[in-house]
Amino acid sequence: MGSLKAALIAASVALLLAGCASTTPGVAVSPLYDPFRAGGLPAEDGPSGIREDTPAPQGEVKGGDGGDADKLATLGVNDVAEFWEKNYSDAFDGSFTPVEDLESYNSESPSSPEICGGETYDNPNALFCPPDHLIAWDRGVLVPLGQQFFGDTSIAALLAHEYGHAVQDMAQIVDDKTSTLVSEQQADCLAGTYIRWVAEGKSPRFRLSTGDGLNHVLAGVLTLRDPTYVADDAPYLEQGHGTALDRISAFQIGFTSGASECGKIDMDEITERRGDLPLTLPEENGDDPTSGDVEITKDVVTSLVDVLGTVFQPAEAPKLSFDPPECSDAKPSPAASYCPESNTIFVDVPTLAEMGRPSDREDYTLLQGDNTALSVVTSRYALAIEHERGEPLDSATAALRTACVTGVAQRAMSENAGLALTLTAGDLDEAVAGLLTNGMVASNVNGETVPAGFTRIVAFRSGLGGDADLCYNRFK
Repeated sequence: MGSLKAALIAASVALLLAGCASTTPGVAVSPLYDPFRAGGLPAEDGPSGIREDTPAPQGEVKGGDGGDADKLATLGVNDVAEFWEKNYSDAFDGSFTPVEDLESYNSESPSSPEICGGETYDNPNALFCPPDHLIAWDRGVLVPLGQQFFGDTSIAALLAHEYGHAVQDMAQIVDDKTSTLVSEQQADCLAGTYIRWVAEGKSPRFRLSTGDGLNHVLAGVLTLRDPTYVADDAPYLEQGHGTALDRISAFQIGFTSGASECGKIDMDEITERRGDLPLTLPEENGDDPTSGDVEITKDVVTSLVDVLGTVFQPAEAPKLSFDPPECSDAKPSPAASYCPESNTIFVDVPTLAEMGRPSDREDYTLLQGDNTALSVVTSRYALAIEHERGEPLDSATAALRTACVTGVAQRAMSENAGLALTLTAGDLDEAVAGLLTNGMVASNVNGETVPAGFTRIVAFRSGLGGDADLCYNRFK
């Protein structure tokens, strides 16, 4: 099931996705790690949403009002069905049977009906009901807000997730013993395979640019992540959809590798993908959970730079300055900059503090927190390490290498409890949100990022799951 009450009440993403970093020009390299591609497709902005010549929505919608929200959702279901009719047999055994029973409800109405044994009033949601072979959606809140903040194609992606559950049943890749987390991660992955089909221009109803359009779809996936749990709630980790990093990772598997890989997702695969990254917050005084967020101050930034020195052990540690940047061989960036000539990291603490001010869907914004900001400083330290190795710092490949090396540092900060500043559950989701909104973690020495948030996240994930040598070999 796709969540959630406040989830799509979420995010003025249109607001943030314009970004702070400029885009860097350059020459591309390999398919998945090419700075000018997204999952192997050319990364470019362009129109996204319903095609002008789209066919009319087909199918009866029980409880529907015939309004724009129901028409959009029905188009989404029609499109996903056509995708699977054409592609199901390439990945799975058996035959594909379209979901023909559709239902719409208004979660704002007290008279909203029960669906699949559950109340729908005050429950903005979309769902697949296995016993009834039914897909349902909330036309009152979920669809209109999702459309407003993430775009028309994000609604098709949402329904592709629900249709993924129907495909799981047909292909028998889940059973009663399958954990909710595995089922949901597979559905995210299956949605990714559909969205690639749209991005390739094969959908007769929707289109999606691989730059800004795909960024918006990913922002919707991020917003529908699970809450951050405390240690005592660890059992819930297998009963939800996953963290933002989990969900986007699963989506990317489908987008880049196809539906057959989605069926291979199980708890072992998820556990390996997560590694030793923190999943729960510690409890404070045995009662209230710690938030995991710190206020961004000069002392915190100084502590971070000291910690990164411990992590990287450079021959000559970069200096830290809180003065305005002075640099003859690089352009300054808004919150933090690195100057190779003087080997100095310049930090604008007020700007950084605003970037790291905790906010989330309750504030009608995309997720941000202290690590949205601190990961940017970490990326400038990564540039210093690259500079020490004699790597070029001003290319598009350097931008992705920097995101990768930042991922290496972030994982080290989450594994080593002895460091003065460590990462906790939720921090990596904050970094991923920043990669979508401003791209600074995946920017070169001049603050220039690459076009696709998808590829920025791929680079960051490479570092989380590898080491610095992998980053230098993969992004060279």
